[in-house]
Amino acid sequence: MDLHDFYYDLPEELIAQDPLSDRSSSRLMVLDKETGEIEHRIFRDIVDYLKPGDCLVVNDTKVIPARLIGTKVDTGAAIEVLLLKRLEDRQDTWEVLVKPGKKAKVGAKISFGEGKLIGEVIDIVEEGNRLIQFTYDGIFEEILDELGQMPLPPYITHKLEDKNRYQTVYAKHEALQQRLLPDYILQQSFLKKSKLWG
Repeated sequence: MDLHDFYYDLPEELIAQDPLSDRSSSRLMVLDKETGEIEHRIFRDIVDYLKPGDCLVVNDTKVIPARLIGTKVDTGAAIEVLLLKRLEDRQDTWEVLVKPGKKAKVGAKISFGEGKLIGEVIDIVEEGNRLIQFTYDGIFEEILDELGQMPLPPYITHKLEDKNRYQTVYAKHEALQQRLLPDYILQQSFLKKSKLWG
């Protein structure tokens, strides 16, 4: 497989910067696998293409504000950290990407939110990722919600005030379902309809 097979031109003016308030009105591209014909529809039309026995996969993953901007404690140098995964066998330790990595040697301490959260690099693992152990007062998830940013791809430049707008309507979080109740109801009715087909 050649990675170049996945390269394509995507004009900037066609990149949506904000999610639609009515998520079911999002664009849907339909590719006929027999003819190669491409058709442009909207997402709620997906029910027209589902048949009994089809499997529809719903992403219920909640995206966390995993991007942290901090400063190196001894020099004040700016450092960006992207949380990848929490280590289950080590308390408050995450595997992370660090930018710039050269400034994050083992033993380096990074301060986030003027010391509200402190991370210490404790190891360098595969592909240059770091293991960072965090210290803080309070509940980690609440501090992360306050200090963290959503990990957006570089072509999304507009930041939304409400972090929940970055979630899918299926994300497992009660506040999200309340805020997006009309979309949630619509999506649930869509799921009920598709369940009737098998």
